[in-house]
Amino acid sequence: MGSAGSVVREGAWLVSSYTTRPTAAELIAAVAGFLDTDVRAVGGQTGFHARVAANVLRIVERELLDDTDKPVRASLAGLGFDDETELAEAIRDGRLDERGDEVMACLQLLVRHRLSFDHPGYADGL
Repeated sequence: MGSAGSVVREGAWLVSSYTTRPTAAELIAAVAGFLDTDVRAVGGQTGFHARVAANVLRIVERELLDDTDKPVRASLAGLGFDDETELAEAIRDGRLDERGDEVMACLQLLVRHRLSFDHPGYADGL
């Protein structure tokens, strides 16, 4: 598994040595699978809601497995922020008006990163 406190990739899963199996991502995938098959088979409104819930869980699963946020964090840090909330406040307050190109590049990176979870493959065409 790796040294104490490490995180390693096992197949499609990121596994922490602090965590036992099943991981949170594996549990979410199992529930999403149940909703996609057993509950969705009921049909009608319940089936529709099961499909929506399964899609939400798959987004959460992708976020839990994410190890691609280093460029996003670096872009935010380059502007002097730790997270998107701080960036949004600075934009709203006009503190970044003189850094439009840098802000736009950061925002484009943030949007592409978010789309990679919400709509995988969609950002490839942008």
